[in-house]
Amino acid sequence: MSKSKQTEPIITIGGVKFERIPVKTKILTPQDDIGEVIKEYALPLMQPGDILTISESPLAITQGRAIPVAEIKVSPLAKLLSRFVAKVPYGIGLGAPTSMQCAIEETGVLRILLAAFIGAIGKLLGRKGDFYRVAGMQAALIDAATTSPVPPYTDMVIKGPVHPKEVCEDLHSRFGYEFAVMDINDIGGCWMIGSSPNVSKHFMEKVMKDNPQGQGDELTPFCIVRRVDN
Repeated sequence: MSKSKQTEPIITIGGVKFERIPVKTKILTPQDDIGEVIKEYALPLMQPGDILTISESPLAITQGRAIPVAEIKVSPLAKLLSRFVAKVPYGIGLGAPTSMQCAIEETGVLRILLAAFIGAIGKLLGRKGDFYRVAGMQAALIDAATTSPVPPYTDMVIKGPVHPKEVCEDLHSRFGYEFAVMDINDIGGCWMIGSSPNVSKHFMEKVMKDNPQGQGDELTPFCIVRRVDN
């Protein structure tokens, strides 16, 4: 069993308190429609003014973006480039040949080669992150196999979700609430990668910074963000 560090449900931002309520669901699959899952598990708990966050990997899974390792044909280029990827505390990332292969397929060979070249120069200059800045968001969002502790996704590479902004806009039109797709980890990384129109990226990245949904096997792909007035 993999459990994340515990966080407090209440956070204060600009003198205002907000409660973060993780929403537990079943294990999601490509057969699930994200709107129907929200309707079943999250909507009954929501109140006017709430924002619902959606974790990027579960959304990607419902879009069929989880690829079994056995089905990935790793190229010599992927094997070579993966050897030079810096290790990170929260996972293998593109340091695995299979996830690097997915990055090549997502962004194209030329862009990955350019990213590797710029990244190498950046390292010589003592700069970090150039590879991902050039490779783009879809490369950065890829989760290597073993990143997820939840079977069957332990043996799958999970690509980033497609069209997160449009997904949130559609959910907003359908249900009337605000939505945000988040990429968060347990070591302080927190990025909003898409939202419905009235959601502040700056606010969401502050209110979710400590990852109240967890990074383990909690099965909490959603989190309700609610202002607390007392």
